[in-house]
Amino acid sequence: MRAVVIHETGDVDVLRLEDVEQPVPGDGEVLVRVRAASVNPIDWKLRRGLMPKQLPAILGSDASGVVEASNAEGFSAGEEVFGFLGSGSYAEFGIGVPATLAHKPDHLSHEQAAAMPVAVLTAWQALFERGGLQEGQTVLVSGASGGVGHLAVQLAANAGAQVLGTGSPASREFVLGLGAERFIDYTSEDVATAAEGVDLVFDVTGHDTDKLLQTIRPGGRMVLIAGAPPAGAAERDVDAELLIMSPDSATLERLAVLVADEVIRVALDEVMPLQDVQRAHALSEAGHVRGKIVLTL
Repeated sequence: MRAVVIHETGDVDVLRLEDVEQPVPGDGEVLVRVRAASVNPIDWKLRRGLMPKQLPAILGSDASGVVEASNAEGFSAGEEVFGFLGSGSYAEFGIGVPATLAHKPDHLSHEQAAAMPVAVLTAWQALFERGGLQEGQTVLVSGASGGVGHLAVQLAANAGAQVLGTGSPASREFVLGLGAERFIDYTSEDVATAAEGVDLVFDVTGHDTDKLLQTIRPGGRMVLIAGAPPAGAAERDVDAELLIMSPDSATLERLAVLVADEVIRVALDEVMPLQDVQRAHALSEAGHVRGKIVLTL
């Protein structure tokens, strides 16, 4: 099969499309023919060697495709599925397990489905499972136009929360169109003075965490996915924690229905063929993506 393999860490030129041996599913595993895979920041962090990874390796985890063969209950050949592939998703075939795969709704495209797993579960777990967000509360989402951020804005607004979103000027209309009640331009506004009394801050970017902390009311919460919680959180009576997303096939399948029913939408910044993976990584690493980048096979 064809797959994108890295034999060493470094710049985008270490991403190489090669012929490799097709994986064989073991007991309790599902072989998926990949139709689409999405790019997440963790992919280029692994590529650059910022996080440990045994090499050579096929990068990627998010995928959508068709079951080619199944040795697991609940999944049969020919079914359309999406979720996490432990063997890597930048490939024509990958291996998943029932705990990390969900059945794809008919009205959800493979591109939309592939864009969801990491981003939508991270947003959901940060807002509701860790952040305890409730109707009527106020949440500030930093990096509101990105893959995780744009879904967090919509999920929070759909739950009846008041949403503030930060971003660059070019993202203003995009973020407001997602359901944010207010947009904060981080290039011209000081977030520490632009917002106050916030119940929850969901920090996607890892930047200006000390200033974000100042917007939170005493007793509020802060959930981060990049970087450590700010040192002054306890002094301000703020519960701050770093979230490590956990795969959850049941929640993933439920959230996919919201996208299929157009309650929330997955914004696809660019869709490109697998052989353009180097450009995809360069775009993602530049940090100005609206929504997600998806690779198709």
